[in-house]
Amino acid sequence: MKRTTVLLAAITLCAACSTVYAAYMYSKEGLWPKSWPKELDPLRKSSHTYVGGNDVSRPGENYVIPFTDRKDFEAAWPHILKVKTKGAPLLLVRPNTWMNNIDAGVTIRCPPASTNPKAPVPEPTNPDDRRKWAGMNYIDLVVDGKIVDLNRIPLPADTPIVDLRF
Repeated sequence: MKRTTVLLAAITLCAACSTVYAAYMYSKEGLWPKSWPKELDPLRKSSHTYVGGNDVSRPGENYVIPFTDRKDFEAAWPHILKVKTKGAPLLLVRPNTWMNNIDAGVTIRCPPASTNPKAPVPEPTNPDDRRKWAGMNYIDLVVDGKIVDLNRIPLPADTPIVDLRF
């Protein structure tokens, strides 16, 4: 009887697992569009890409660009800002959160490739809900205070800054 129960449980588990699929596609390089500033191209090999999200029919694209040198970050910063949609926010985040699993750098969050970045969707009731920017290219800035030091970089004047570090 135990053997039959174990066999039945194993078959059920295998059947359930065969219907599960990954919520994210992951790449160990920056697969961002070729239309982005050429100055970002040297960062492709040290970056990584996540494509996916809660809405599998329209997966978002997330490009994580870590930095280990302050001068490299400061040189890339103006070019990173060029890919942000006008009016899109800059989110200040802590190091080593789930998708921003880096000590310092940026995650550039983009809508699906089949859509053009556009204005934000109507305000959700939760002020921290990122879905309001789902149609825009926006930036998570992973601030460590050494490599990414807010006192050393210019923040764009026309950009909403959302501090999620605390």
